[in-house]
Amino acid sequence: MPSFDSKSRFKSQPVSENLVAEQDLLMEQILENINNTPIGQVLKKIATLPEVRKEKVLDLRQQLIKGNYSLNERLDIALDRVLEDLTT
Repeated sequence: MPSFDSKSRFKSQPVSENLVAEQDLLMEQILENINNTPIGQVLKKIATLPEVRKEKVLDLRQQLIKGNYSLNERLDIALDRVLEDLTT
């Protein structure tokens, strides 16, 4: 049975400078072109969205529980706005 040296097994190998340079170049190209891709455009829109207002969310939950919030009507309005935004 072969013997194993646990210390030598976990030694880090030196990284080639060429490999690091190639990875940096690739990452730069990706970052430069991200806005030209569909996912990049979606990420850009997401970044411009406002933060969630927790107080407003909690208030709406309470209104839903009490039946004081017209969900169907408001969902139709929200859906229309989303579709309009996506098509423009």
